[in-house]
Amino acid sequence: MKNISKLLSFSFLLAVLLTCCKKDENRIYFEAATAPVLTASVQVNIPLGYTTSGDEAVTLSWSNPEYKFTTGISSQNVSYLIEIDTAGANFTNPARQSVSVSQNLGITFTQGQLNDWLLNQLVLVPGVSHNVEIRVTSSLNSSEATKLPSNVLSFTVTPYAIPPKVNPPTTGDLYLVGDATSGGWNNPVPVPSQQFTKVSETLFEITAELNGGKQYLFLPLNGDWGHKFACKKTADQSADGGDFGFDWSDNFPGPAAGGTYKISVDFQRGKYTVTKL
Repeated sequence: MKNISKLLSFSFLLAVLLTCCKKDENRIYFEAATAPVLTASVQVNIPLGYTTSGDEAVTLSWSNPEYKFTTGISSQNVSYLIEIDTAGANFTNPARQSVSVSQNLGITFTQGQLNDWLLNQLVLVPGVSHNVEIRVTSSLNSSEATKLPSNVLSFTVTPYAIPPKVNPPTTGDLYLVGDATSGGWNNPVPVPSQQFTKVSETLFEITAELNGGKQYLFLPLNGDWGHKFACKKTADQSADGGDFGFDWSDNFPGPAAGGTYKISVDFQRGKYTVTKL
C-alpha cells in the first residue's frame, strides 16, 4: 500500500513538472529589432514662407524596425515618436517638439506647422537661420525595453514672423486684478504696483506680491470690466502658467503659497508664466 502511495505521489509530481516545462516553452520572448532608418524629402535647408504656409516643408520616412519575438515578426502595433530639437541639445530640451505617429512609416509637415513649432514651442527668433535636428523613436506599447531611436538628421531653418496667437491689448497697457493681489478685486487697480511693464509689442511683465490660494485676471483697461484676458477653466490651469485668451471665461489660479512672483505674458505665443522670486 505504501509503495502504491509513493508511486502515485511521484506520478503527480512528474505531471506538475512536465506542465511547468510546457508552460515555459510556450512563453513569448522579445528577441530583436532594427533601429528605424530616417530619411527626408529635402536636404539641409527646409523652406519656410508665410505666403507658402500650406505647402510641404518636409516629408519624413523611416524603415520598419521589424520587432521579432520567439513566435516570429511582431503583429503588434508599432508607435513612433518624432522629435524636433535645436542642434546640440541631444533631444534633452524640455521645449523640444514631439509628434506621435501610430503604425505609419512616414509623415508630412506643412511650412505653417513647422514654423509654428519653431516659434512657439522651440521659441526660435524669426528671420534668423537656426540649426535643428530631427529623429524618430520606435516602440511597442511605449515599453522602454523596445524603444529604438533612429539616426539623426540635421537641417537649417529660418522661421518667419506670424501674427501673435493672442492680439495684444489695443490700449497698449495691461493690469493685474484679483484677490491674489494686494488690491483685491477693486477696480481700478492701484498703479504702478499692479500695472505690467511693456517689454515689447507682444511681451508684458510684472513683479508683484501674490496671496496664496487666490485668483486673478489681466485687464487691458484699468477700471473697466468689459474685457479681460483669462483662462478657459480655472480647475484645469496650472498655477505656473499656460494658455490664455481674450475674454475667456475663468480666472487664473494663483500660486498655493504667497510670495513675490514674476508674471510674464507672451501674446506672440499665447502663453503666460508665473515664477517665484
